Amino acid sequence: MSDPGKAPLIGTDRLRAPRTVPVFDDLHCKVASMIDGFYTVLPPYQRLPQSLVETDFAHGTKLNVDLFFEYLRSGAEPSEEDTRELVELAMERMRDGTPLPEVLDRYRLGASFLWERLRESASPAERELLLDASLVLLKYVTLVTGRIAGAATQRSHDPRWELLERRRGIADALLTGRDPIEWANDPVIPVADAFLVAVFRLCGTRGGPAAALRHRVEAIAGVFLRLDAGGWTALIPLLPGDDGAATLTALTARMPAQLPGQPPPYWVGVCAARSRAEIPAMFAESRVLAELGRCLARREILCRRTNLQFEYTVAVSDAARPGLASVLAPLDAQPMLAETLEVFVDSGFNQLATARQLSVHRNTVTYRLSRVHELTGLDPHRPADAMTLSAARLARRLESADFAP
Repeated sequence: MSDPGKAPLIGTDRLRAPRTVPVFDDLHCKVASMIDGFYTVLPPYQRLPQSLVETDFAHGTKLNVDLFFEYLRSGAEPSEEDTRELVELAMERMRDGTPLPEVLDRYRLGASFLWERLRESASPAERELLLDASLVLLKYVTLVTGRIAGAATQRSHDPRWELLERRRGIADALLTGRDPIEWANDPVIPVADAFLVAVFRLCGTRGGPAAALRHRVEAIAGVFLRLDAGGWTALIPLLPGDDGAATLTALTARMPAQLPGQPPPYWVGVCAARSRAEIPAMFAESRVLAELGRCLARREILCRRTNLQFEYTVAVSDAARPGLASVLAPLDAQPMLAETLEVFVDSGFNQLATARQLSVHRNTVTYRLSRVHELTGLDPHRPADAMTLSAARLARRLESADFAP
């Protein structure tokens, strides 16, 4: 029963009531738990490297959530210093080539998505409070996007910002086979005739913030960078007489060291383009190599054609790959047979080594491989059939890992 001596709290007054603090704490926790699945359903994030989303974007989202709920609890508008890191993260996205309208639209999409999910899971009392808080959310989003737009306007007059835009234009031209003729005589941005094409495929959060890796590569003299759906692409100038080996050594020296015993945090497909005309083809090859590194979880960071000839052939056989992958379908209901075949192939088709690794008798391996023969029609002991089974195994791994060069 309400106290007749007190006026009822209405609107935003209700947000400042002491009893709302525990409710806000609960709502804050709910939103924080929603962040993980937030990116998989929003188109702007689906087009970006997952590791970039999982590190840089997740960090920015958490900052926004924490700052908004602090604003909601205190009623004090976030200061310029409070939003400084958020603005800097937005500037990083623009530095990558994301247009300002898209950067700002992510705030609208993200806020709408999380707010709707929060409202759907809220209790009746929480929903009433959320209705009052929606005005605060509108003010918060308007304030942050306004500061981002202001910072972008200031940077647009910075000559260094214009230089970045021009470098992105050159990278796009080179990678798509267009001659960057409008920059051909630009003394500020020299364009080499030959490049090492390095495609980075990133892997979750193991490598830390993706932007940190980009900054290391970006420091190479004359490099051109481009963000794509899987990671970074770098065009690194080749010096006269360099077949790519010296430049690759310099690139490797700039990359973070791989921790002993740990899988790589990223993979780099590399090819040398000895002329500008070769760049698109070498770009396509480097993408395949980098994707092979990711899908096969290779222990080596650098992925070169010379080390992946068989895998590359299977990977680029788009028409044949689904059919190859289906060769092993009869083993789906026989996991022991599938495992035995995996180990047999990995051991160089050595039955004794397979038996040791699986801790079974050699005769057991012989029996299982004969069953593989019966079910698939391919004999693992015959060289031609063994090659087909190896290709099928590789094709299945690529298909299951969403191979997308």
